[in-house]
Amino acid sequence: MSTLVLGANGFIGRWLVLELLTQGRPVAAATRPGRAAALRDWLAAHDAPADRLTNVTADITRPDLGLSPADEARLHDVRDVHNLAALYRFGLGRPEARAANHDGALHVARWAAARPGLRRLVHLSGYRVGDRPVPLPPAEADRLYRTLGAYEASKSEGDSALRALAPQLGLPLSVVSPSAVVGHSTTGEAGQYLGLATLVDQLHRGRLPALPGSRRTFVPVVAVDHLARFLAATPEHDSEPLTRHTVLDPTTPELPELIGLLAAHLGVRPPRLRIPVGLVRRLPQALTGADPETLSFLSEERYDTASADRLARAAGLAQAPVADVLRRWADRLVAEDFGRRAGA
Repeated sequence: MSTLVLGANGFIGRWLVLELLTQGRPVAAATRPGRAAALRDWLAAHDAPADRLTNVTADITRPDLGLSPADEARLHDVRDVHNLAALYRFGLGRPEARAANHDGALHVARWAAARPGLRRLVHLSGYRVGDRPVPLPPAEADRLYRTLGAYEASKSEGDSALRALAPQLGLPLSVVSPSAVVGHSTTGEAGQYLGLATLVDQLHRGRLPALPGSRRTFVPVVAVDHLARFLAATPEHDSEPLTRHTVLDPTTPELPELIGLLAAHLGVRPPRLRIPVGLVRRLPQALTGADPETLSFLSEERYDTASADRLARAAGLAQAPVADVLRRWADRLVAEDFGRRAGA
């Protein structure tokens, strides 16, 4: 196998496996126990060539990744490792989130560094991780868990620890940090209904009378197929010991305009009011409908995409017009009843 994808049956993982197979690359797709059949069915439904696909079972919370001896031998000469395995859910406890998003990242790094022919480890992070200290001091980690919630804090802690460990291991590392990932740029298909999709759901159902944030709140997006192509190209174009890429569409409208665009497309009334995030935090969740862990994403910050833009140009990648991407994604979300419809 030339490429291992961990978290292959996840939202982004399956699109990456599809992209790699379509390019004719041999892929080992690592899934949790009992998930391989679901991935194969999805790939078959998307006309993926199956002759270069191998399924392995993995558990990143274990130091040996939970690989069987046969799978370990099969992966001995793997060149590129993509770690897209993570626990993405709000309301997690700290130990559960940390086991996957911190410990898991380090387990993958140590395992990858032991591959004799490794070219690169590509680790999927997040655009809100930011420039945390490396390594992250315990007091700072505690603060993040208190203020951000276990998911985002564990991703930040894992990102920092991984960047500290990689030089010690001599591990070539690319950290790819996407923004909110939305549907396929042509079909709108996504298959994930968290985060920004929740706002679209509330908008569609007439349950978004007020929009949290300010007029400059910026929640950038990236189409899942563009991200998959970017990830597939990363090992070929990165050569420095450590590179970091923030992948998003900088032409994403600011959140009020984005919601207005989707409201017009869906034929519903946009929210007339805006509520400062600080006030939303103080109000009962039953009243606002906003998960407290999502509020840190409602920021006016802008993000440096220079390195990702350079790689995209070198790889010949271009993003589809963001307004078209958003409309197609919204149509697909509605058609799937935001994941409530069986089989969505």
